[in-house]
Amino acid sequence: MGLQIVDKLIANNKKWAEETNRNSPGFFDKLAKQQHPEMLWIGCADSRVPANTIAGVMPGEVFVHRNVANLVVNTDFNCLSVMQYAVEVLKVKYVIVCGHYNCGGVKAALDGKQFGLIDNWLANIRDVYKEHKEEIYKLDSYDERFDRLCELNVRQQVYNVCHTTIVQNAWARGQELTVCGVIYDVADGLLKDLDVVVNSKELLNEVYLVDK
Repeated sequence: MGLQIVDKLIANNKKWAEETNRNSPGFFDKLAKQQHPEMLWIGCADSRVPANTIAGVMPGEVFVHRNVANLVVNTDFNCLSVMQYAVEVLKVKYVIVCGHYNCGGVKAALDGKQFGLIDNWLANIRDVYKEHKEEIYKLDSYDERFDRLCELNVRQQVYNVCHTTIVQNAWARGQELTVCGVIYDVADGLLKDLDVVVNSKELLNEVYLVDK
């Protein structure tokens, strides 16, 4: 007898696999042979925001990277390695940065409280907060300011994706690649388009261009 939590996971997995096979015969045989996702999803590690579930897609349709507060940091080789593989090997056509309202990482950055090692990671959100502090504090309530910082963080991460050599080199090769941002509301289960879409280096500030 294994650990109770492992037994539960295995039982749940068996039920899911049987249902999937029943609804889509041959699904796993096809999935095992290849993966051709069109999307790379960069999302938050929050347990309430599972990429496949909220996007309504099956395994094999989205390549996923998740971390605290859906950050794209130019020294994070984990995230960059995922991006490089997705763009250069899998040839994804879209990079989706998905944040969410009521994000604990964004709240910690907004409130300025100390939590330990993670505070160094959240400094990246504080940079976004600093850049937009005047706009944020024009809002009437704490909840509005919190929501707005969640949105602004997604927007900044979209541009951080585009500032990488990975994405800019893809565009230089003529590869079709669009980067965009959405945000998820855990209160109603719905995604919202943040209307930030970048598909060429012409949409970037020239100081971030690596090959002018």
